[in-house]
Amino acid sequence: MRAERVRRHSTRAESFSRARKAASVWFFVVSSMVCLVETKAEPTFSSGGTFEEQDGESLYRASCQACHMAHGEGASGAGHYPPLANNPRLASAAYPIFNVLHGRDGMPSFANYMTDQQIAMVVNYTRTHFGNSYRDAVSADDVRKLR
Repeated sequence: MRAERVRRHSTRAESFSRARKAASVWFFVVSSMVCLVETKAEPTFSSGGTFEEQDGESLYRASCQACHMAHGEGASGAGHYPPLANNPRLASAAYPIFNVLHGRDGMPSFANYMTDQQIAMVVNYTRTHFGNSYRDAVSADDVRKLR
């Protein structure tokens, strides 16, 4: 019975592998289950201890989205990840800059992993998306002053 179950999962993995080659589909084996995750584009990964992404949206996806979610709605569960969507606290540009630089509660500091320009870009992206419309752009100099 067990060998039959292993063979069945192996066959599923092989068919998922073929589907992944044909379309943009990724699969992950978790315990004895196979989970499908459909993506729109191939994921990009930074190669070392710093982020290589050079625009606000890519930086958000690489550093913020896992906790604050794809649309900035936040999450609760093993921890509390506040929503960034429609967040009046983002009106003060210093607030998100300081939090990204130094962390807050369970949020890590990104000061050692992003340049001042990258932090400015991800803060500007967050402040102009997800229902936020704060148009006073943050510069690398603004970040440098709070570093």
